[in-house]
Amino acid sequence: MSERTDCVVDCDWGKVASNPMREETSTTSIVRDGDPRRRELLQTAAALATVGSAALVGAGRPATAAPDPGMFAYVGAFTTAERRGHGDGINVYRMDSRTGGWTHVQLLSGIVNPSFLALDHQQRFLYSVHADLDEVSAYSIDKNSGELTPLNKQSSGGKNPVYLTLDPSNRYIVTANYTAGSVGVVSVEEDGTLGPRTDLVTLTGETGPNRKEQAGSHPHDCPFDPAGRFVVVPDKGLDRIFVFRLHAASGKLVANNPPSVATREGAGPRHIAFHPSLPVAYVINELGSTMTTYNYDTARGILQAVQVLPTTPPSFTGNNTGAEVAVAPSGRFVYGSNRGHDSIVVFAVNRANGTLSPADWVSTQGRTPRFFALDPTATFLYAANQDTDTIVTFRVNQRNGRLTPTGQIVKVGSPCTIVFARA
Repeated sequence: MSERTDCVVDCDWGKVASNPMREETSTTSIVRDGDPRRRELLQTAAALATVGSAALVGAGRPATAAPDPGMFAYVGAFTTAERRGHGDGINVYRMDSRTGGWTHVQLLSGIVNPSFLALDHQQRFLYSVHADLDEVSAYSIDKNSGELTPLNKQSSGGKNPVYLTLDPSNRYIVTANYTAGSVGVVSVEEDGTLGPRTDLVTLTGETGPNRKEQAGSHPHDCPFDPAGRFVVVPDKGLDRIFVFRLHAASGKLVANNPPSVATREGAGPRHIAFHPSLPVAYVINELGSTMTTYNYDTARGILQAVQVLPTTPPSFTGNNTGAEVAVAPSGRFVYGSNRGHDSIVVFAVNRANGTLSPADWVSTQGRTPRFFALDPTATFLYAANQDTDTIVTFRVNQRNGRLTPTGQIVKVGSPCTIVFARA
């Protein structure tokens, strides 16, 4: 956003300076009349005009640089002893989009494990799922202060929902119910409150080889594709990525044809992110600590794997699980988080076909980065270190995608998710 502010200032300067330039051109043509006194008078007038313009520019700089409206950041957390949680509810911050700094606005306490958050498309309401429960909750957002007011709750239809997303019409919320191995759909009323559940689909298939982590179906993500036509569900337990359509009138999920694609055995697919302009998707695999690149048929909702890369560097020999994935709005970089190596991996994107090459690994300066988020302009990346109760700010290099810590660290208990809303 700072780049846009600078551009506005520069453009205003150009407008102010353009008139003196035209006057100077006019003066040059008149000087040719040959009158010495007239020439001296016009030169003096031109000099005064230039000084006046410079004064206007200097005076106009503060007026043009309007106060930064910033954004609001909403942070979910683990709160229970079973989750080793240190969180205290949903925390609200105001973010300065120029510096990346956060100022605390509100703590909405008394909420159990608000582990993943999502905004409606107009950013009027916030929704949360609650780890180890079977609930979805709704909150209204005060447009001026960013503060939250609880609205109501609804059952997700299955234990331990870990992800939720709104359909393009804002009429339905889809949840990935991790422990139950199901995908649920809850209706949304016009006032933002949650209505009755409209569907619940149990995912079935052969489990993966990891007896502890893949004892059954464990869907961990359920976003819509960029066109809003398909719901894509990576299932960590079944080593599959399921694809559905959502029937707009009934709120029912309809299995795609084919209904799923198999991943590498034991990969444990966790989260998926789509390229903003290429027909490509990226899946971070929790158990395999890998990133898979898929060609994506946008018309038919079919994924085809074309590349698998490790998310940790070759020199790392410890234990690790992959967690979050995000694509820069420019489409030039893909980021993933490593729990164990405790880092963000930076991949450069081949602009022709979307495949990846590793560019860097950056320590998150904490333990267990379960989540990270790019702000909407991708100026900053925020790493949520679950086990050290910190959110660490990094500035993103727009040329090479690399990350530099700013020194700004937010202390908050067991952060699990961050979403941004316009202030």
